[in-house]
Amino acid sequence: MTTRSNPIRLATRGSDLALAQAESVKRALSGRRREVELVEVETTGDRIRDELIHRLGKTGAFVRSLDEKVLEGEVDGAIHSMKDMPTEDAELVVAAIPQRGPPGDRLVTPDGATLEGLPEGAVVGTGSLRRKAQLLAERPDLTVEPLRGNVDTRVEKLLSKPLNEEYDRRVAADEERKASTDDEFEPEFDQRPEEWVEELSERERAAFERSESFDAIVLAGAGLERSGLDREVPTRELPTESFVPAAGQGAIAVAMADGELAREVNDAIDHPRSRVETTVERSILAALGGGCVAPIGIHAVIQGEYVRTRVQVLAREGDPTISVTRDLPVERHAEAARELAEELADRGARELIDEAKREASEEEVDTERTDEEEGGDEGGK
Repeated sequence: MTTRSNPIRLATRGSDLALAQAESVKRALSGRRREVELVEVETTGDRIRDELIHRLGKTGAFVRSLDEKVLEGEVDGAIHSMKDMPTEDAELVVAAIPQRGPPGDRLVTPDGATLEGLPEGAVVGTGSLRRKAQLLAERPDLTVEPLRGNVDTRVEKLLSKPLNEEYDRRVAADEERKASTDDEFEPEFDQRPEEWVEELSERERAAFERSESFDAIVLAGAGLERSGLDREVPTRELPTESFVPAAGQGAIAVAMADGELAREVNDAIDHPRSRVETTVERSILAALGGGCVAPIGIHAVIQGEYVRTRVQVLAREGDPTISVTRDLPVERHAEAARELAEELADRGARELIDEAKREASEEEVDTERTDEEEGGDEGGK
């Protein structure tokens, strides 16, 4: 790769996870003697913090603002989580897909419980329609609640309940100690409740100050690893056979204008295997449609001369489900992926996706009506 004096300027979101992903791209390019400058950009998805992703209008709430900086010539490229990228025709090319991280989801609990081990009616948090549908398909008794925020915030919301319950136990024990007249009374805890709070870590303190009631949450394994949170909280891998990941999950994409610099970045850090696998997944998603408004999981893995591909399309409440596993030839993987999507559509996937879109439209109307009744952003006009 030719050494240049000017750094490559790459746009990124400012969340801890986005910056961790951007730093990994920066390190990879730096290893090829290219200086990289990261430019933080706030996106639509960052600004609308109280809305779930499927209500933000369309896939791309975290992407468009970064891509606009590229199109306007302010930066050379943008770094995205591939699963956030729209599958529609784009004005930029995916210059590089570095080696993909783990594509699957993980169940995160305070005590390392398995999905089967959660109590009946347990509250599980997720901001993903796909994950909600998959959870209900496996455990219809669960209460699946909306969950928003970056990965750090979501973990804090999970830890809120057990930390507050522990504090309440300590307060009750302390009250018992104060009320006791027995000289030989042995308190349950050595510390006063306030002393216990003082010794909490920064993350635990932030969680303690919240008032959330989740028993578990579901997050992407790659995000947990890249943020280092997998070392702080117990996690359990969810099987990709039943919890089929989102198309492109675990992959990072560098979007750039087509040209010499994009080709140089491709030569430097593109991972061919990851590109083939994500191309299959995104080709199927594009052919099926649905974006973020329909629960669709697609997972492709190269095995020799074939790409083993599993597709799962669910109703929003988990039932019914249409799924298939197929080995697609590597040499014509994109075309074979589109053919598989057409087959799934004919088998009923199209009806499930159309129904999900109708439900999403009805939710949007209901939300607008509620805003008007409550005054909303426009003062009730």
